[in-house]
Amino acid sequence: MTDSAPVRRPPPLSPYMLWRWHVTMASSILHRVTGVGLYAGALILAGWALALASGPHAYGAYTALLGSILGKLVLFGITVSAFYHLANGVRHLFWDTGTGLDVKTASTSAWAVIAISIVGSIAFWAFAFATGAA
Repeated sequence: MTDSAPVRRPPPLSPYMLWRWHVTMASSILHRVTGVGLYAGALILAGWALALASGPHAYGAYTALLGSILGKLVLFGITVSAFYHLANGVRHLFWDTGTGLDVKTASTSAWAVIAISIVGSIAFWAFAFATGAA
């Protein structure tokens, strides 16, 4: 037997503390967040339908709220969520076929999905403003 005291090892770390953040991890989290955002958008759409059924006064108040700066910001966020969720869904369809699963392609496609959601949303709103719909 030895007379030395046992060496105390540090406690193990949780796995999430060992991970290094990368774009595919952020893309996975954003896919879930945008899904929740689309549920919020569905509730806003249901509120719009309810206001429409409630009469002209309720409908006017609701559209005034949606037409405010804050309302348009929320609607822009829902638009980004829709484009992101759609583009990432297409990305997942490719993954289901076994295509694009290597690290480099997955990272590139994650950046592409982010770019598509931003550019698509800006183009959508630019068209809406140009036609007078927004």
